[in-house]
Amino acid sequence: MHIRKTRFDELDAVMSIYDIGRAYMRANGNMEQWDNGHPKRELIVEDIKSGLSYVVADEDDSPIAVFAFIPGEDITYKKIYNGKWLNNEDYWVIHRIAVAQQKRNIAKFVYDWCSDKCTNIRIDTHRDNIPMQNSLKKNGFEYCGIIYLESGDERLAFQKIIHSTGENNNENT
Repeated sequence: MHIRKTRFDELDAVMSIYDIGRAYMRANGNMEQWDNGHPKRELIVEDIKSGLSYVVADEDDSPIAVFAFIPGEDITYKKIYNGKWLNNEDYWVIHRIAVAQQKRNIAKFVYDWCSDKCTNIRIDTHRDNIPMQNSLKKNGFEYCGIIYLESGDERLAFQKIIHSTGENNNENT
């Protein structure tokens, strides 16, 4: 497996991965997250244009997972309720992560890759997305509180601070 930027010729494959992710959420009791076809194709096109969309590719270089990795400041993270962020330092955000197959350790692979790129990561998920919450906690993310999307939908917010022993690795990917 390796991670690289998403190519435009992979847009259909990426949208299919989001469909699989949506179905997985429904099968695991998360009936509301990513409703109405979210994330929309137009949003993913913008992620690709901006160089913020990444795929996890298999040994044949075919996408098996997708995510956006975006430098903060995320407007929906400005206010947090019933808790607080671990720090107020610059951060990156993982958004729209989905996998095509429930293969072990793909999420960990993504989190580790992101941790190599920056030392402060935030992410959020739906209250009913128990598999994602468990994945985050298992991989060192700490629950920080509740944020609200621009739509008004509630999300549980998590953060991970990577304590490196070497140089700070905060640079654009």
